[in-house]
Order: sequence, then C-alpha cells, then structure tokens
Amino acid sequence: MFEQVRQLQLNQNEFLDTTLHSLKKGWILHFVLGSSLQASKVRVFTNHPTTASKRFKRNEFYELAWESHAKSKCDASDNYCEVLIAEAGSYQYYFTLQDGLKIIGSGYFVVEPTLHLTSESDLLPLDCITIQTVLSKCLGPFSEWEDRLSVTRNTSYNMIHFTPIQKLGASNSSYSINNQNKLNPTITAGSDVTFNSIGELVEKMQTEWGVLSVMDVVWNHTSFDSQWLKEHPECGYNPINSPHLRPAFILDRHLNQFSRDVMEGRWESKGVPPVIDADHHIQAIQHVLQEHMLPDLKLWQFYQVDVSKIVEEFYAHVKDIPYTKDDDVIDANEVVIIQDPKFKRYGCTIDMDIAGKVFHNNRSDLEGGEDIMVENKSKLKSHLEKLNKHAETEVKEDLRLAVNSVMSHVYYHYVNPSGPRVGKVTTKNPLVPKYFLYDDFDDNFNEELLDSDEASCFHAHHGWIMGDSSGRDFASPESKAYLRRDVIVWGDSVKLRYGQKPSDCPYLWNHMLKYTEMNAKIFHGFRIDNCHSTPVHVAEYLLDAARSIQPDLYVIAELFTQSEEMDNIYVNRLGINSLIREALNAYNSHEQGRLVYRYGGNPVGSFLQPPVRPLTSSVAHALLMDVTHDNPSPIEKRSVYDMLPSAGLVAMASCASGSSRGYDELVPHHIHVVKEKRLYPRWNEDCCSSAEVNLSTGIIAAKKALNNLHQTLGYAGFNQVYVDQVDESIVAVTRHCPNNHQSVILVARTSFQPPSNPGYTGYVPPLCIPGVVDEIVLEAKMVQKKGSSGFKKNNNFVNGLSEYRVEMQEHIPLFSSNMVELTDGGEMNSPVQEVDFIDFPPGSVIAFRISLNPVARMAVQSLRSCVAQFGYRVRTLSGNSPRSNCDFMSIAEKLTLGDMNQVLYHCENEEKDDGKGGGLYHIPGYGNTVYCGIQGFMSILSDIHKKNDLGHPLCKNLRDGDWMAGYTANRLKWHPSTRELGKWFENAFEPLKHIPRYLIPSYFDAILAGAHSALLNLCWKKMTPFVAQGSSFVKALALGSVQMCCIVKTAPLPKLSPALADVPTIVEEDSGKQKQNVVSMAAGLPHFSSGFMRSWGRDTFIAFRGLLLLTGRFDEAKYIILAFAGTVRHGLIPNLLGGGQHARYNCRDAVWWWLQCIQDYCSMAPDGRELLTCKVSRMYPKDCDEAQPAGFVDQDLSEVIQECLQRHAHGISFRERHAGTGLDVNMTDKGFDVCAGIDPQTGFPFGGSEWNCGTWMDKVGESDWAGNRGHPATPRNGSAIEIVGLCKSAVKWLKELSSQGHYPFNYVQIMIDGKLSSMTYAEWDKKIQQNFENKFWISVDADREVDKMINQSGIYKDTVGATQFWADYQLRPNYPIAMVVAPELFTPANAWTAIQMAEKSLLGPLGMKTLDKSDWAYNGIYDNGYDGPDKNTARGFNYHLGPEWIWPTGYFLRAKLHFSKLVLPPSGQAEVISTVQQTLIQHHQALEASPWRGLAELTNEDGAYCKDSCPTQAWSMSCILEVLYDLDQMIKTRENIE
Repeated sequence: MFEQVRQLQLNQNEFLDTTLHSLKKGWILHFVLGSSLQASKVRVFTNHPTTASKRFKRNEFYELAWESHAKSKCDASDNYCEVLIAEAGSYQYYFTLQDGLKIIGSGYFVVEPTLHLTSESDLLPLDCITIQTVLSKCLGPFSEWEDRLSVTRNTSYNMIHFTPIQKLGASNSSYSINNQNKLNPTITAGSDVTFNSIGELVEKMQTEWGVLSVMDVVWNHTSFDSQWLKEHPECGYNPINSPHLRPAFILDRHLNQFSRDVMEGRWESKGVPPVIDADHHIQAIQHVLQEHMLPDLKLWQFYQVDVSKIVEEFYAHVKDIPYTKDDDVIDANEVVIIQDPKFKRYGCTIDMDIAGKVFHNNRSDLEGGEDIMVENKSKLKSHLEKLNKHAETEVKEDLRLAVNSVMSHVYYHYVNPSGPRVGKVTTKNPLVPKYFLYDDFDDNFNEELLDSDEASCFHAHHGWIMGDSSGRDFASPESKAYLRRDVIVWGDSVKLRYGQKPSDCPYLWNHMLKYTEMNAKIFHGFRIDNCHSTPVHVAEYLLDAARSIQPDLYVIAELFTQSEEMDNIYVNRLGINSLIREALNAYNSHEQGRLVYRYGGNPVGSFLQPPVRPLTSSVAHALLMDVTHDNPSPIEKRSVYDMLPSAGLVAMASCASGSSRGYDELVPHHIHVVKEKRLYPRWNEDCCSSAEVNLSTGIIAAKKALNNLHQTLGYAGFNQVYVDQVDESIVAVTRHCPNNHQSVILVARTSFQPPSNPGYTGYVPPLCIPGVVDEIVLEAKMVQKKGSSGFKKNNNFVNGLSEYRVEMQEHIPLFSSNMVELTDGGEMNSPVQEVDFIDFPPGSVIAFRISLNPVARMAVQSLRSCVAQFGYRVRTLSGNSPRSNCDFMSIAEKLTLGDMNQVLYHCENEEKDDGKGGGLYHIPGYGNTVYCGIQGFMSILSDIHKKNDLGHPLCKNLRDGDWMAGYTANRLKWHPSTRELGKWFENAFEPLKHIPRYLIPSYFDAILAGAHSALLNLCWKKMTPFVAQGSSFVKALALGSVQMCCIVKTAPLPKLSPALADVPTIVEEDSGKQKQNVVSMAAGLPHFSSGFMRSWGRDTFIAFRGLLLLTGRFDEAKYIILAFAGTVRHGLIPNLLGGGQHARYNCRDAVWWWLQCIQDYCSMAPDGRELLTCKVSRMYPKDCDEAQPAGFVDQDLSEVIQECLQRHAHGISFRERHAGTGLDVNMTDKGFDVCAGIDPQTGFPFGGSEWNCGTWMDKVGESDWAGNRGHPATPRNGSAIEIVGLCKSAVKWLKELSSQGHYPFNYVQIMIDGKLSSMTYAEWDKKIQQNFENKFWISVDADREVDKMINQSGIYKDTVGATQFWADYQLRPNYPIAMVVAPELFTPANAWTAIQMAEKSLLGPLGMKTLDKSDWAYNGIYDNGYDGPDKNTARGFNYHLGPEWIWPTGYFLRAKLHFSKLVLPPSGQAEVISTVQQTLIQHHQALEASPWRGLAELTNEDGAYCKDSCPTQAWSMSCILEVLYDLDQMIKTRENIE
C-alpha cells in the first residue's frame, strides 16, 4: 500500500496564516526547504504531537528532525522533516534559523476528523454529509423528540444540527441562552430528563439510525436575564469595567428617552408625531437630534482637558525645573491629549515632561522670570484649547455618523416600502433600539449613577456590524461602534467580556468551559454561532477543551467575512471542518451552478495524482445548504417550483450538503428562531393530519432520493465535477468517478421566478451523454394539485404548502422515462448517446447514471494496467488491482544513455539531422515544445499538472486528436535502438483512441509522466553513486550529460583506431554498413547542436569532467579524448571539430583543457592510466598531410601528448588552411595567422595576436555599420592566466607520471638563449611556480602612481604580455580557473584576497561578469541582434565584456572552497560552505524553472534574461555539478574529522 505523503515547502519570510492546508489522519506531512532556505540551518517546530502518548497543547511545540533520501551532503534539496498525522484538529508550525531568535515563517495545517456512524467501520466522509437543521424548541417535550426527529431520519439525512437545547431567555430566541448549563424547560416538561437523556438519544441515533448530531455553541453572548450575569457583572461590558462606553451609554439613554418622548407626542410640534410613516418625519427627527438633543449632551467633554487645571498643574510641575535649552525644544504637536481611563468629563490630561520641552523655555526678548512664565502659560493654554477643539470636532463627527445610523434604522423600520413599516412608536417598537441593558429612567437621569454599583449591570447588548472587520471586538476601547451606533443590536442578549486570558474573567471562562465540555460529551460536532465575532482566542481555548473529550469533533461555522483570506484565518486557528455556504444567495441559476462547482470536487478528467506530491492550498471545505435557518423560505424569494431543482443542484455538490427543517415540507415562510412557538410535525407513514408528515408531504420523497444520491456519490468517489449552463434556467451537473469512470448527470430546470406556464416544457436542448445510460436514478417534477385551496397556517404545528406534490420515479431504465427519450442512432457502442426532453417543465430534475461503453471499458482496463507499473494507485473498473504491464522496464533497461538522449531530449536540429525526424511538436495556441523527446512535453505537463489546468492548449490538443501520442511513438520507431520502446508507446497509447476525449489528457499524462520518471531513474542508475544516491539538484545537473551527448550524423567523432576493442558500432539499415556509434557532445542547445557548430574542443573539455567523469561515463569519455587526439595538428586540438576533416585550429586553450581532462580521466576512471597506452589513429600524421583513414598511423596517446608539449616548446606558427572569407567571413587577413609557444624564462605558454582570439573569450566583431568587423573584442594574447594554470597542472602531472614510470618522456627541447636545450618537466614546473606570483599578482598596496594601468588591486592579472597592454590589468573571472587546476601556484593569503575581490566585483546571481563593472569597456547587456553605430555593442561585440557567464561561477566557487581550507578556521570554512550553498540556490531555481531543464550559457547584467544565450549549455551544467561534488567531499571530510 502506498502512503499518502504531502510536501509543504518552507520559504523564508513566508507566513501562511491565511493559506489553508488540509490533511487527513494517517497521511504523512513532509516539510521541505524552498530554495531560499536550502543553504541555511533551519529549525522546524509544530504543536502536532510527535508521539501517540503526547496530548495536544496549543502552546507546546516540538522540534522536528531533518532527514534525507539522498546520501550526498552538498545541498539540502532533498531534506525533509516528517509529521505522522494522527489527530484531527488545527495545528501550527513555524521555523527559525539555527539561532532560533526570530521566526522566519509559519502557517497552519488542518486535519479533518474521522466520523463514524453505526460502527467503527461505518465511516462518514465529509463529502457524504447530509445535514438538517432543527430548532430544538420546536421539537417539543423530550418524550416526543424521536417522532419528530424521525422526519430527518426517514428523509435520509445522516446528521442533525440542533439549535441550543439549554434554557432560553425571556425572548425565547434559540440563540439567547439564559443558563448554559441547564436544559430548556420546554424539553424537560416537568420530567426527569437530563443532559444524559439527551446523550442517550444521540447515541441511539448514531448506532441505530446512522445519524450524527451537531450542537450549536453560543460563546459570545448570553440572555440579558441570565442570573449568573447578575451575580457576576464583570462578565459583560458595562460603564464600570469599560468606562470608555460611558459616552455611548449616555447617548443611548437620551435616545431611549427621545423615543419615549416621541411615543408620548412631546415632539409633535417639531414635526415628529408618534406615528412615523413619511420621509418628512425622518427629516424632522434628524433635525431634532442634531439641533436640540445632541448638542446639549456635550459628549466631547469626555475627551477633553480642563484647561485651567492643566495649566496650573503644569506651572507647579515646572516651576523648580531649569528652562529647556533651545536645542532641546520640541514641536508643540508632540503635546497631545492623554485619554482619561475613567472617562470623566474634562478628565483627560497631557504628559507634563513633554509639555515642559515645548512650553518651558527662556525667551530672550522677555525680561524677568515671571514674564516668561506668563508667556509660556499663555501658549500652553492656547495649545490646550486647540486640542480641545480638535477633540470636539472628532466627537461631533462621531455623532454625525451616529445620527446617520439612527436615521437608517428608523427609515427601514418605519418608512421603507421593503421594511416592516411599524407605524406607531411604542414601548415594544421603540424608535431606536437600546444599546445597553437598563430600566427606563425618568427625565432627570443623573450621570453620577454611572459610578454606582448599579452601573455594573448596565451591560452592552451584543449584535453585529454590517461590513465590519471580522474578529474585531467592537466593544473594546479601540472601537467607537457603540458611540457611532454602528451595531445592529440584539436586545435580548448581552455581549460577553472575556479579556485575553482566563485570569481576566475567571468565572466566565470557567462557566463557558463547563458548558462546552458538557456539549462535547454528548454531541459529535459543534456549530459555532456568530463565529466571525467570537473572540478567536476564546474559541481556540474552548475547542481545545472540547477536542480533548471528543477528538474527532466535527466543527462547522458560518462566516460573513466577505474574504477568503479572513475565512482561512478562522478555519486555520479553530480547525473548522466545513464552512456553511448557502445556495439561496445565488441570484440566478448560473450563479447557483457556479457555487456547486466552486465548493467541491476537481474538474472532470483531472490528472491522476501520485501518492507523494506537494501540499497545495485549498478552498475551505463547504457545507452547501439550500437554505439556512436564519433566512426566509425560498418560496418567498423565488418560487415553489424552484425548491426541487435547487435541492437537486445542492445534492450534486461534491461537499457536505444540508437543509433546514421546513424546506422539504414546503413551508412558505421563515421559521423564525425568535418568534416561532409552534412544533414540528411528527413522522407517520399513514399521516392524516397537519401534525404529521410522510413521504407524500412536500418534496420529502424527492429529497430522500437526492440525499441518498449525494451520499452514494461521496462514498463511491464521484469527486470530479462539471457544471454546464444549458440555458438561462437549466443547469446540468456531472459528478464523475475517476475510479470506475462512471458519471451521474443531473439536469435541473430552476424557477427563480414563478413560471407563467408551470406545466410547459418548450424547447430544451438535447443532452449529449458521453457513454451509455445505465439507468435514470431519479426523475421528478413539481405539480400543483387540482382544486387546491391555498395555504393555511396551522396555529400549533409548522405546516407547509399542501397543494403541491412531486411526481417521481427512481432507478428506472431509460425507456421507462416520462421526461426524456433516446434519439435515433444512440447505439450501445456509440461514444455518445443523445436524449431529448419531452416533458421537463420548470421545477423538474432528472439524474442519469452513465457508464463507459464496452469498448471504452476495455481501453481503460488496458490503460490502467499500463500506468499501474509506474506506481499510480488505480483499480480496474470492477475495483480490483490491475495486472501490471511490466514490459516497459525490460525494454527501457536496454537503452544506453545515448539512446536516452533520443528518447528524452533531442532538440530540433538534432532531430532533423538524420533526415528521419520531423522537428518539434507544435501545440496550437501555445507554440513548439523545446525538445522532440518526452522532456519537451513533460516541461509543459509538469506545470499543467500542478494547477490541474485542463484548459491548457496542450490538453485541448490531446482532446482534439491523437497526434501527440502518435508523434511520441513514431519518432522512436524510426531508430533501431529505440524502436522497441516506440512500439511500446504505440501500444500504450492505442487505447486512448477508444475512451471519451475528456479522459485523454489524464491518461496520456500518467503514461508519459510514469515513463519519464522511470527513464530518469534508469539514467541515474547508470551513473556513479555520487549521482545515483545524490540530491535532486545533483541528479538534475547530471542529466546535462544525457542532454548534450548523442549521435548526430552531421557532427560525428573521427573514426577511432581499429586497434581499440569494444568501440560501439551500429549497422545502418539503409546501407547495411557497420558504422562507429560514439556520442559527441553539444556545446549548447539549440544553437550548438548539429553540423560544424556542435563539437567545440574547448567546450567539450571544459564540460568533460562534470558531464562524463562525475557521471561515470568513462567509455564515452575515453573515446572522445582519443578522437580529438587523432585530430592533433600543429600541436593543437581543433577549436571546431568538424568531424576532423573540417577542423579549425584557431584556439590556444583547447589543447590544455584536453590535457587536463586526460589527467582527470587517469585519476578518476577505473584503471584510468591505461588510457595513456591506448592507440590513437592520427588523421594528420604530419601537419601538411591530408586526412588519413583510421589505422593508417597509430600512436600511443602518451606520444600524442608529448608531441603537443614539444610543439609548444618549439613554438607554433602557421596560417589556417583555406584562410579567407570562405572560412570566416568576419576575420581579417592577419587573424588567420596562429602562433603559440612557451616562454623559456618563465615557462608560461603564450600566443595569439591582437587580430585573433585564442581563448574562450573569442568574440570577433561582425558589424560594418559600427566598424568593428574583424576586430577581436578580447584578444587576450600573451600568457592568459587560465592557460598558464592548465599548463602548470599538466606539467606537474607529467613530472610525477614520468618519475613513477608511467609516462615515457621526462623533458621537452626548447631554445634557451639561442641554444636548443632540454627542459625537464620538473624544471618547467619549477619555472612556472617561481615566476607566477611575481608576474600576475597585483598587490593590495600596489602604487597606482607607479603603474597607472592598475584599476583594481588585490587581484591577479588576466594576462601577461598582451599587445593591448591595459588588458593585462583587467579584472575578469579567469584567475579562479587557475586556482582550481593549479592551486599550488597561489600564495593562499593573496588568493583569498583575490577571491573576495572577484566575489565583490564579478559574482552575479547566476554567472560571473566577464569584465569588472568599473572598467571603461564594461557593458553587461548582450544583444547579438543589435546592429548600430555603437562599436562596443554592435552585433554582440560585448559578448565577453560584461555579460555574466555561468560556467566560470563553478570555478570561482570551487576556488573559494579550496582556499577557505587553507586560510580559515573551521568556523570560517563552515560559513563559506553556507555561502556557496546559498549561491547555488539560484542555479537550482533556474534549472527547475527552465523548460530545457538546463542552465543557460549566460545572463545579462545582474542575472537578467538574455534572449541570445543558449538556454542550456554543457559547461554551465558541468561546472556547477563539479561545485556540488567538491562541496560533498569537503563536508564529508569535515564530518569525519569532527
């Protein structure tokens, strides 16, 4: 069995408190490091218990241990922390850096509960919930509950939501509880019923009925008449404990008095009569409030200072204090009013010390201390008066808003045609509601009463604020909601004042804790009433207590935040399992269909998901209800004909669904939570009175069928959804099961308005069904009974419309339907059946169960057998495990890594090269793939898959035709080595032609992704342990070896010596001839992939160690070394290979890179030194020879090496063959002259001229417009530092080989002082060593006056002896190369200084600047397409004058690692390791983001994208891989030492 593993990526400074991550018990959560943290020591903490013995404590966090699948130590890309998800609830995590001082990221994950019905094995998934709300007070005495609850049971609901069963307050509101720990007397009815009795019934409903129970919990208010509140007034907000409410209380008291005065006619003379029913009454009320009542209250005085008192206090405070110095005087605006915490009139004050710094200073123009004080007091007084005026203005604005709120209330209730139009102002219907709990006062209310004990019972009523920020305590000191009259109050309830912790109000916390624990012992779930205004910290505390009793507590809530992010905060912190959503909110059928799609399920045809995958954010799980108990009946808002179709649409949602009691019985009005006093009818199969209901009542029978359908769909895994808006009133919803590819399609004809002709069908578009109709699950329609007399409200029982009934049939064959019929041509094996609607009037629903036709079923079986071998959790359509088709691996294992290039990669030029390939695959609306191989599709599919983006053009192309599948298979069948795999793909894709087109993207992706993953694993398996057991970053870079190495007809390697054994060959199918079959390496894709431009000597051997040796491709490496050896001419290997016969020998450095790779091969390959005796077939035995066939002249490789060194010692000078524009259109005549040699004094190799480029910085101007054609941008003639380093490395190695008897030569002959002399390798090595620092080092304290060429000091020169003399001093990224290949040349301290300079001046996000930015010639933006007058940039002249190349970064980082070991203590080395890892993060990101899955040739300045760069380059991939190898070795060495 596969474990479900979700990976949650951690990124620095990513706080995901508003992001929802949902998990299930039994899953495993892996925290993995995002790229921003992979170089950091990260500590991860979570409050999810780490063992079963630990109990959850919200504030107790456990540190998680890091693990890794990889054995490499170089990076943390595969590190993870593991959490075994064992308990339901809400859990938090956070992470810090190693020091743990600062949290750098956090978030939540919510684990859904496991709900059981009749037994432990009878599970209720959340998507199967069908819940019905009942008002507990309408159930009557407890002895009658079962009869009334049987309605819910017999309508096939599996969960009941009870409103509070506790004793209610005087209002009889279901949510105004008088005593939270006593049962409602209407339930006990004088009997001995207890909470235990309720618990026994709840248990019976669970075990016998299969019905769970959810209870409302009301935590944020209590009934105004709660006795415990009178005994503990500290539990409410009142003027004593919340004095900031005093102004609001006074305003409320006077508004209440005004209401009584209006009622008694006292304001009639001002145009305000006792009966309010016109707009002019509203205007008159506003005038009275603004002009007569509110000004007299002078409420601003609570926010002002007593000016005289403060001035005197200030004088007393400062009289003995020295005057403030002029420099210390501060701005007067710093003196502000400090609010009086007791809120007394004029009780505010100021900070005297701050005031002293403003108003206590000695002005020079006044004489005498008394005059100064008088002046200062005057200024202070003026300032205080200004502050008071400002406070008055603010309060007047508050009162203006308060008047607006009052006017809005009065208008709605008394004048608005849509409102209740109360009419007469009475005690029961006051003009404005009271905001506080108090008895009416007489006209002489005394504010001193607010300081009495009586005021502690003047509690603020609870309520809500329209559009308010959820979670805000609107009774807190920070809020003016009560003063501004923003609160829509519930006059029967008091807002509870918890404070921040239990000790702030011990009785209240303890009281509510007992209430919560009692409910948790009885019920399976909670509905949090008024959740959005319940203090979150209180809800957390109480839910934690509830879950300690009921671990799998199901928590639901209805939020009114209008914000998904705010919703997620509540879901995360409280562990809410379902948010209540209401279909009644939809304003038309289209919106209702959108809600069904929005709140559950994946799109139909979604991609198959592996068991291990990223944890993605999700939408909060929904409980979609057709109507909630807080809202009016849909019959009032829509029509009775919409009740059934809307219920059908809700039932098709892939989430929990629900309703309120009365909906199914067609109750045409709101069953009010406050006003309703009647009882629900009982269940009676043979009902004959209005006190009873059964299946013939309302739409109960249809609702039962819909509930059964909803549950069946959930249990059977029909979790994919498609919604089709057929026309303005008809919606079709498809629920699809990806396990068996069955579908249920429900078509509903809504009726948001009463239909003009209820029985008329009219034209309904036919329904095209992709498959075979197995049955009609349900067809039903609303019908009005003939002779009905209309609705009559029963005085004792909640009754519904009796004049309507439902005509319905269940589980019938298509031909028995009264609503639809099959059109002609709808055959069994047809991919689509079409049905016509013959009787489908408004208020109708029909649901079809659809299966695949037999041909499609067989095709799916075949596809599942295919993908099963790749680890997908699939079943046959009958539910069994498929028999795995195992032949893929047996075929794929035969492939070589060269074959893997053909299968996985191949850019367009490579594909077309042999004349068989047709190029890249074109996706209409998207463009071409980057590769012809599988990776070309996978680079696109991987992004599509993450987002489940079935609307992507690639998915459309798959649905539209079979071209992509055919392309994938056919291109492989063209080649003998991949033909068998091509046939496998052909057979694997064949069934796609026979399944519904919407399923093709899913199965195509599964086959291709599975094959792709298996092929990559096989590639790595064929490589070294460093790769095979390495991190994902190492593996991704190692694939550069597969990307770049393949057989290309137009770029073959020269034929190898016939004396070599086991050289791969192939028999050409066309000619039957045997042909050498050895891969060559592309410099980069796609620009350097075929023909003359594919194989570059320099590029090949710079990339050689990383892509061939570190990956273990030793045979291919050997053949490439020997092939280039066979083309040696003039003591050089080719710059451009051209198959050997068309080689160009115009570079000085390639031969030295070749020698370095021979050295690396000998040290890294098994029996590597045997390479030196391998035979080389010389294509040009003499420089003047034409190309000779293989075997004509054979030599040992050691002889060819010696020849190259000897030729350099003698001096090389020749003119390129075929010199002229036919060879190089850009080169000047002098540029074709090549020279190189060895300086006999220093031992340095030198060469080149100002007219050619002999190193990797080889750009020659191409623009006639700018006049740079033929001019090398970077000649670098003389002794280039990296060539000197490579020469030193080779000479030292040969010295050692010779002394050990493994190399037959120990010297070269060279002209010294005009004489031909012998120079041993030991002597040569010594010369270079002795002269290097002296010639190349530019000291930190170098005198720039003496040497004016110095631009940067503390670096190594780029060249010595350049014709362009300033070029020696340019800061370029070449000296780190020498540091890596010949570190012994460098004084460690100098090297470290130079490394720091390079890091500061050259290192970019990905690459190294090719020229110091402070250099006059620097230009970091490469645009090869630009041709204009600027000589420095035209036609890319600045290719190496600033743009940032990636491969030198590898050498720089390796140099930094090496020299850190020589100059730094262990702690410093550890820091260097971390910074190198941090640098490499950018490369990992770039590699993963690239559709080429490679690292680019170069970037523009500061890492900017360069359009003219190769998107993937061999040496870029190789050199970064080498850094990881060095890192791995260094870390392992340090661990061994430690």
